[in-house]
Amino acid sequence: ATQAMASPLVRAIPPAVLALMQQDHDADELEQQLAACAVQAEQLGNARYFENRPPTRQECAEVVEQDRCGKPVTRAMQLGKQKHVLALQCAEAVLKELWPAPFSIEQRYRYYPNARFLETISRAKEAQLIADGCTDELRGTIKPDLVLHGDRNLLKSALTLDFKFPCPDTNPARWTEYGSNSPYAYESQGAIYEKALGGRAMLVSPKAGVEPFKR
Repeated sequence: ATQAMASPLVRAIPPAVLALMQQDHDADELEQQLAACAVQAEQLGNARYFENRPPTRQECAEVVEQDRCGKPVTRAMQLGKQKHVLALQCAEAVLKELWPAPFSIEQRYRYYPNARFLETISRAKEAQLIADGCTDELRGTIKPDLVLHGDRNLLKSALTLDFKFPCPDTNPARWTEYGSNSPYAYESQGAIYEKALGGRAMLVSPKAGVEPFKR
């Protein structure tokens, strides 16, 4: 496919990375397979609780448990978490085969917007911040599902992808907006991913497939 005809994901891949891809169709294949991961995760996640049907709006809104900090967890949140695990397992296999450079899965970063400074947070440090209780220590951090790097620089993204599983499935997939007490107040997750990591941000959802962040 020529760049003019290409999908948003293909157009967003830096030319140097595209050149590393084995076949011309690998970039299209990458997009199709990531979209398929979302569809598969949606179906498997729903099948666990609902006989091959999506949950209703009421079921999505049901509070199923409290989290460690005593905040209510809805079925939408619980299902979303489980579907993410399935989607990321699937995506890892796809990326190992088709992405010619390093990639990061659920890497947490701390981003300082004023200084334009980004740092990675190790898994151990992240676990410690979470274990320290229900503090705001994770405020000002971002954790994209997938960061596809263009080279060995793991602080730069070629593409940043987030899976979204709207519940009910009639809702559109959309980026989270940061609340008023966040350092990124009123900004969209997609915008912050692009500012922090440099690459284009994309949403992957079961119904819409891969959609670029619209500025």
